[in-house]
Amino acid sequence: MTNADSDNSREWAAQAYALLKKRQEEQKQELEKQEEQKQELEKQEEQKQELEKQEEQKQELEKQEEQKQSLNNSASSENIPEFANTLAEPELGEFDDNFTWSAMVLAAQGKKINQISLDEIDWLTKLRRGLEETRKGFVTELLDKLGDDPLTPESLDDLETLLIRADVGIDSTDKVISALRRKLNEEVVGGEAGIKFLKKELKFIIDKPITNSGTDILVPQKGKLNVWLLVGVNGVGKTTTLGKLAYLSSRSNYKTLIAAADTFRAAAVDQLKIWGERSNVDVISNQSKNADPAAVVFDAINSAKKRNVDLLLVDTAGRLQTKNNLMDELAKIKKIIDKKVPDAIIESLLVLDASQGQNGLKQAKSFAKSANLSGAIITKLDGTSRGGVSLAVSEEVNLPIRFIGAGEGIKDLRPFNSYEFVEALLADK
Repeated sequence: MTNADSDNSREWAAQAYALLKKRQEEQKQELEKQEEQKQELEKQEEQKQELEKQEEQKQELEKQEEQKQSLNNSASSENIPEFANTLAEPELGEFDDNFTWSAMVLAAQGKKINQISLDEIDWLTKLRRGLEETRKGFVTELLDKLGDDPLTPESLDDLETLLIRADVGIDSTDKVISALRRKLNEEVVGGEAGIKFLKKELKFIIDKPITNSGTDILVPQKGKLNVWLLVGVNGVGKTTTLGKLAYLSSRSNYKTLIAAADTFRAAAVDQLKIWGERSNVDVISNQSKNADPAAVVFDAINSAKKRNVDLLLVDTAGRLQTKNNLMDELAKIKKIIDKKVPDAIIESLLVLDASQGQNGLKQAKSFAKSANLSGAIITKLDGTSRGGVSLAVSEEVNLPIRFIGAGEGIKDLRPFNSYEFVEALLADK
């Protein structure tokens, strides 16, 4: 990027920042107005209760003349109307490199200045920060080595080592390095052009299984019951991810229901109920010890049909006594779904912990053989240097990545966007 381009980008981002700042100030004024209205309501309610109390005291004195028994004067008071309890919106931070980078990523995807939301800026900033450890593992070092010099066979060897170290995987790394070697044989490739070409190759690897699936973004189809089974070993954040998906679905105006079918881990049911409350989504569960997961799904489907639910999210057991038991349980659940709602749209989504690197890749390969997976959800991208495993899952398991998580908050799970991911992964220092 030339100095002129950089100046134009920063000016464009500054305009977006000013617009968001104005919008946030207007929202702040609206909240203050609502708070004033609330206080006025409370004041009116207090005055009303005081008048009622005086009237009650008067009536009590009159009755005391007629009867000598004490009266229970603990009258129940009416509830004061409350304003909707919503999650706090993100605050507009400083106008810094993170904001500029996030705004430019949105602009590159066709967003106009007045279409950029603070929510999008906040997510992209978290994604960039979340991939920082992975980026440090090879991008920063690569940029330091390349500088403005042209690519050389030696620099490609260095890049190969760095990619493998970031858990990108052997197959993905071979594909990228081979493409770069072919390009290097045809022309002189400078450092900036090399990074641009690298972004293109990485995006191609991630996009391939998504394109092959025929679905760019996974969303519930209206008019049918969509059942998403979340599978994965214990400890990858499966239950938490399901709770965040419930929030995302509910916020997107899909009627959503949760089935707590991980009955072999008692804490899972309690966890889901907490997430259900946060998301305002009901949870169907069975409190019996070691209840049949398929029976829970059976009840959940009946409830979903009665309520005309769009999306039923099913939390499945992460580990049973043997791998075969786990797969048999999944098959049993699918059989019940097919019987109860034969036209339901079923998705089996594997939840993977990015910090597990190659172990996560092994899990993906194992589940892909037995569980008829239709996609992956990559969690815990923040704070790990192994975010490259996302590429390995795409290339070696041919699994489309559907959602990614980069934070602990309820909003920190989003539909996967390959452009944003690669830009965050290869962001400049």
